[in-house]
Order: sequence, then structure tokens, then C-alpha cells
Amino acid sequence: MPSKTVKTTTAALTLAFSLLASQPAFAETAADVTRDGTSDSSQAFTFAAIGDIPYGAAEIAKFPSRIQDLNADKDLKFVAHVGDIKNGSSVCSDEYFSYIRTQFDTFSHPLVYTPGDNEWVDCHRTNNGAYNPLERLDKLREVFFNEPGKTLGATMPVKSQESLGLPEDVRFDKNRVAFSVLNVQGSNNSLLPWTGLGKTAPTEEQLAEVEHRTEAVIAQIRQTFADARRSKDRAVVLMQQADMFDPSLLEAATANPDTVSGFRGIVQTIVEETNSFDAPVYLINGDSHVFAENQPLAAGSPWLDIYGSPAADNLQRITVDGAGNAVDYVRFTVAGNSAKGADILSWEKVPFSS
Repeated sequence: MPSKTVKTTTAALTLAFSLLASQPAFAETAADVTRDGTSDSSQAFTFAAIGDIPYGAAEIAKFPSRIQDLNADKDLKFVAHVGDIKNGSSVCSDEYFSYIRTQFDTFSHPLVYTPGDNEWVDCHRTNNGAYNPLERLDKLREVFFNEPGKTLGATMPVKSQESLGLPEDVRFDKNRVAFSVLNVQGSNNSLLPWTGLGKTAPTEEQLAEVEHRTEAVIAQIRQTFADARRSKDRAVVLMQQADMFDPSLLEAATANPDTVSGFRGIVQTIVEETNSFDAPVYLINGDSHVFAENQPLAAGSPWLDIYGSPAADNLQRITVDGAGNAVDYVRFTVAGNSAKGADILSWEKVPFSS
């Protein structure tokens, strides 16, 4: 696939369906939730994505200036943080959550945030405070999603899964591009044992949470594509924390596909929907910390056997830089309504100023 260093342009589950059927209709609070009806509806727009930031004391100190760099990019319609607001070896404290929320409130653009595993899934670790991860997830929702249906930073209305207890799962539409933000976690989607609490296997409450959240994610993916087909959208953009195609996991997953079993139903749903959608599909994730742009489920990919999936050549994945590599953000440009196919979405890495 053509690639440039800086800029590139590119080409289960019955219950999930019952969730779709039973889920109440989302309130529409602004025209741009489902269709941009403003004068710029046929114009291009940009948005930014970051993730796995801030990691450690030095990056925490720089985080306010990173936000100001994003605020200075005046043309952005919104910013997405795809999870991990801390590293994996620091305490998951209420005070830290409050500090990050205070920083998030300084965004002048709408901020769409989906939690990462470092701020709840992995908080059982002794050096994280030996928390019950589900209690930390509840606290995250209290701190960061206290106004379901609204973004952080500047207000942008979104459709939320609050009715299912997942206010962090949101959808919105801009200029005939459907966006869907999903709580999909690293650590095998939160199936790894809570060893910091002395567990050697997933607990019943842990498994129940994973099941419910995964069913809700699959339901939202299906609803996103159903709405996109009905509205004749030009593209679908999915965003989440987990890198379900992390190169560092490939060898282990090839030897034992169960190491990524928590993603299997989600991947298979994305494949089904992508292959029945006559337009590009993009997946933006963090988690693995190294910028990547590829088609992880193209014909011949080793991930096809791992997930037991047919190919999905129309799926393009972008991983944002994170952790020690979080020296830039990715600016995406959505072309005007006349653009179709691979010309709809392009992206470039933009260095932070310091």
C-alpha cells in the first residue's frame, strides 16, 4: 500500500441484536449529531487523535502544553484520546483522575475520550494500588462521563450507551462520515487474571463485565453501520484503545489464539460489517505505542487464521504514537462531499512544540 513517512491517503451474536432491538432511541440534541446541516456541510474538516499520554512524571508535566498545541490547531472539529491517561506502573488514584479531568477541561475543542486498560483494567497491580478494576471503572465513569451525551472540553452532542451503563461508548456523524468510539481494552479485553489481588483466573464479576461490555460494543458497531448504510455515509471510523493486531503479540497469538480471545467476536463483527459496507472503514487505536498504518485483515494476513476470519481488504488501521513515542498527534482530514473511496480520509503526524 502506498505510504509516506509524514502523510498517507488510503484507499455472539443473538444477544447483541437483542440489545439493538431493546435499546431506547438516542435523543438528538443538535443537527450535526446525525447530519451536518450547516453551511460547511460540503466542506472538508479535520480532527486529531492522541493516546497513551501522559506517561510518567516528565510527560505529565508537559501535558498542559500538549493540550495547548492541540488548541492552537484551530481548524480541528474535535480531538479523540484513545485511552491510557497514565502508564502501567503508577497508582490509579482518585487524585490523579481528578487532575487529568482538570486538564481535559482545558481543551477548547470537543474531546472524545475512551478509557484505556492502564486506568482501570490493570489497576489490580500492586504498584497501581491493588484496586478492584471494576471499582476503578466506576470511578472513571463518575469523573469523566458525568454528563452522558456530551463530550469533554467544548460541548459536542453525541449518542451514548448510557442506557446500557456504558456512557463512554458514543457515536456521532459529521459530513457523512460515521464515528463510533468503543470501550475495547488491552490485556485481552480485560480477560487477564487480577494477579495483584491474588487471582490466577478471571473472576465471575470480571467475566460478567467483559461479556456485557463486549455485547454492547458489538451492538454499537452494528448500529453504526446500519445507520451509515441508511444515511449513505461515505466512511465509517471506529476508535478504541486496544490494538487487536499488536505486532508484539503476533507470535504468541499464532501459537495460541486464545491469547486474544477477548477480541474475537469484535473482530468478526467488524469484518462482517466492513465487507457489507460499500465504502472505506477506518480503525484508530492506541495501546501498542508505535505509529502504524496498515490493513491488518487484508488477504494473506496472519491475523485471519488467528481470529478465524475472512479477509476485510477495506479495513484500514491507524495506530497513534504513545508512551515514550508520544511526541506528536495525528491530524486527520476528511475531504469534502465530492470525495469518495480512498480520497475521503488522509492523515499526517504533527509534532508537539516541545
